[in-house]
Amino acid sequence: MDSQLRVKAVIAYDGSSYLGFQKQKSTTNTITYEIEKALCSLNITSPITGSGRTDAGVHATGQVIHFDLPDFWRDLKKLKLNLNRNLQGITFKHITVVAPEFHARFSAKERLYRYVFKTKHPSVFEQKYISYYPNFNTIRLLEALKVFEGEHDFKYFQKTGTDTHTTVRNIYQASYYKRGKYHYIYFKANGFLRSQVRMMIAAAMAYAKEEITLSQLSAQLKKEEKHITKLAPPEGLYLAKIFY
Repeated sequence: MDSQLRVKAVIAYDGSSYLGFQKQKSTTNTITYEIEKALCSLNITSPITGSGRTDAGVHATGQVIHFDLPDFWRDLKKLKLNLNRNLQGITFKHITVVAPEFHARFSAKERLYRYVFKTKHPSVFEQKYISYYPNFNTIRLLEALKVFEGEHDFKYFQKTGTDTHTTVRNIYQASYYKRGKYHYIYFKANGFLRSQVRMMIAAAMAYAKEEITLSQLSAQLKKEEKHITKLAPPEGLYLAKIFY
C-alpha cells in the first residue's frame, strides 16, 4: 500500500471567476473543484480540505489547504510548478510537509480577513477587487467595529446553512485604516460563521452612515432583535492569513 504524505499548501485566488471555495452539487465552478481536478491530472486522488470556505466573489491571499500525496510525489517544487501551470486564477504559494494529524480547519488558531474599499468609484480594473462605500463617518465606523470585539454569540450575524456546533466566536481584533485612497477593515478571530464578516461590515457601515443606532447594533449582537441582515459586497473581501 502506498505511504501517504500529508502536505499543507498556502494558496491565493481571484474569487471573481468562481462561485465560492466549497464544492457544490449544482456547479463545478468552485475553487475546490479546480484544485482537485489539477491534482487528479497529476495522479493525486486525495480530496482537499480548506481552513474555511469563502463566498462567491471573495478572494484569498492566504487560504490554507491540506491533502495527502502518494509516495511517487515527493518533489514539492515540481508539484507546485505543475499545479500552477494547470490552474487559472489560483496560485499555490507554498507547499510544505506537515504531521499526519495536521488539519487545515481544525488545527487553525486564528483567521484574518481584510476588506478593501474606496469612497470613489473603483476603476474598471479595480471593480472585481475593491468595494465602494461613498459616504461614511470614520469615528462611527471605529465605534461600531469595537462593539464586535470579544467573545459573542454571532447567531444574528450569519447566513443560514452554517455548518457548526456553536455560533460563539471570539473577535480578537476589529480595526480600520486608511492608506492613500484605499480604506481597510481587518477582522481577526478564532473563527467565523458563514458570511459573518460581510454581515458585520454591512452593519458597521450602516452605523457609520447613520442608518442604524449603536444600541440597535448591540441589540442584534445580543440576539434581541435583527436590524440589518444585508451583506457587504464580496469584491473587497480577502481571506488574508491563517495562524496555526
